[in-house]
Amino acid sequence: MYIYNVTTNVADAIYQNWLVWMKEDYIPQMLATKKFASAKITRVMIQEEMGGKTFSVQYSIKDKETFKAFYVEDASRMNAIMQSKFENGLVVSFQTELEVIGDFS
Repeated sequence: MYIYNVTTNVADAIYQNWLVWMKEDYIPQMLATKKFASAKITRVMIQEEMGGKTFSVQYSIKDKETFKAFYVEDASRMNAIMQSKFENGLVVSFQTELEVIGDFS
């Protein structure tokens, strides 16, 4: 199992609108690609020097092949949707690919 983690800092002025949009529109679109089994959104509990609120969205994905298919078939389109919705500088993201070593829930 793998996790596609997207950490995003959102300006205070728009974070509430961004959060609603993520929950109601963007995350459902990501899940509709059929590449991810589930998604979880969390708020990072730190004060950023740059201000704003920081969130992490974790998309569960079953294998490396599905990761590759996402990058080839969907990633550029999904990134374009995010960039077209919010002004540059108000939303700043970076992605991390994680391999699940153990699940102890």
